[in-house]
Amino acid sequence: MNIKEKIKLKVKKAVLDLQKEGVFGSCEALKFEVEYPKENFGDYSTNFAMRSAKFLKKNPREVAEKIKENILKNDKDGFFKKVEVAGAGFLNFYLSDKIFFENIKNILKEKEAYGKNEILKGKRVLMEYTDPNPFKVFHIGHLMSNSIGEALSRVFEFCGADVKRVCYQGDVGMHVARAIFGLLNNEKYLEEVFDDKKSLDEKVACLGAAYAFGSLEAEEAELKELNKKIYEKSDEKINKIYQVGRKVSLDYFESIYKKLDTKFDEYFFESETGEFGKKVVLENLKNGVFKKSKGAVVFEGEKYGLHTRVFVNSEGLPTYEAKELGLAKIKYDKLGYDKSVIITGNEVNEYFKVLLKAMTFIFPDLAEKTEHISHGMLRLPSGKMSSRTGDVIPAEGFIKQVSNTIKEKRNLDKDILEKISIAAIKYSILKQKIGKDIVFDFGSSVSFEGDSGVYLLYSYVRAKSILRKAESEKIKASFEKISDDISELEKVLVKFPELVELALWERSPHYITTYLIELSQKFNSYYAKNKIVGGENSSYRVALVEAVAATLKNGLYILGIKSLEKM
Repeated sequence: MNIKEKIKLKVKKAVLDLQKEGVFGSCEALKFEVEYPKENFGDYSTNFAMRSAKFLKKNPREVAEKIKENILKNDKDGFFKKVEVAGAGFLNFYLSDKIFFENIKNILKEKEAYGKNEILKGKRVLMEYTDPNPFKVFHIGHLMSNSIGEALSRVFEFCGADVKRVCYQGDVGMHVARAIFGLLNNEKYLEEVFDDKKSLDEKVACLGAAYAFGSLEAEEAELKELNKKIYEKSDEKINKIYQVGRKVSLDYFESIYKKLDTKFDEYFFESETGEFGKKVVLENLKNGVFKKSKGAVVFEGEKYGLHTRVFVNSEGLPTYEAKELGLAKIKYDKLGYDKSVIITGNEVNEYFKVLLKAMTFIFPDLAEKTEHISHGMLRLPSGKMSSRTGDVIPAEGFIKQVSNTIKEKRNLDKDILEKISIAAIKYSILKQKIGKDIVFDFGSSVSFEGDSGVYLLYSYVRAKSILRKAESEKIKASFEKISDDISELEKVLVKFPELVELALWERSPHYITTYLIELSQKFNSYYAKNKIVGGENSSYRVALVEAVAATLKNGLYILGIKSLEKM
């Protein structure tokens, strides 16, 4: 149980004791929060007294004083250094030094387990994210989805869930028809995709060029005819091109996942979900869930304050909607889940509302288990991208651009540069609440000081460097002699488990990024003011730095950032 929860329990117990004693009457405001107050107003604070005063028909300060007296009277284990009533009735809690020291000991004992809990123990959670489409470029939008999905996956895992990472990819559809049209009508592209001497990068570039060519040159009627042949697998030449192009794309995606430290447990494809999805839709025509309209099959969302969407088009082909409907059941049958979280860009928000509403009539239990989380766009200062015109920002090109920017500041080896670049990108994506667009700033995002993923890595490297020096001088972490006053560093360390839980409930890793920046700042400030190795009370200070390093490493792991020993 984290510190916040312990304080909440102590407040609740005090209130219940006072009710039994007849000091307080019935109180309906037992739902309350314990917060982090501004500096000099305690380690934790609650406005419980102000919330409950109207039910108790008492002055909030009077309520707060009574709660304070009860808490201190029963504080046999010395949990609090002091409790104060402030302002209109705030209760400010100051933890005793021993709580902070015990937490440091706990971190050194648990190490990589520090911050973990069992809130979701026994629950299986499917996390679907990234979802790049074969025959199209893996672009910076996919980096956005991957960073969020991977971080949330790790938050869920830290909270005890059995997480299965899932990637759903559109390997059929008009985008495939555009790419194959480009290959069929441009001999150069076709030859290069089939050329074993060409690198994977070169082949992927050809697929991207072919897609752009098809988008610009193909007539709609031509694409529809080609799409049908691909879907039905009725043309041997097209089938061969399709298989080669699909494999090139999937192999390329795997190379990027490796760099991003993502490993999917299962892959699903539209080519596998389409027929089943169509079957489900047609079976639910007779009961009125779907309706025929102009040769197509639609779901009339207007009845539910939404909009109408096509699930089977006039050519008898399942749309994305039907495929997604089928996917929900296919995922459940194959993996089973208590919760299925789907992460996409916010441009499909309205579409997902219709899909989930339709699902409530067909697979109501699965609809209940499904959660859609949407994010904004990742943009560069130059503006938005468009894969139809070929004006996209490939993920790898973007990573290299960030690497080059960092290299201008420090000449590091290629592997370290790439890891730092990915850290800079992931941090920039995760540092704000999920939902809004993000404009990547090449200046602040690669800074070795301040609000950046690079700064977090730099702080971790500094901590590890100190620990190596301590080891070389045979100074071990110890609590035998503790003479230091409690600093802000100890007070920040104790918050980590609470922020992990908050990131879970709010579905937002930005609580972790904000926390890690605060921890790094407090650590670097502590380092500047105190000699750690060879100074007064070195053994305890080494223990404190070891706790900082362990916590930073755990936080970086949650964000999907690989920690570095040296930079």
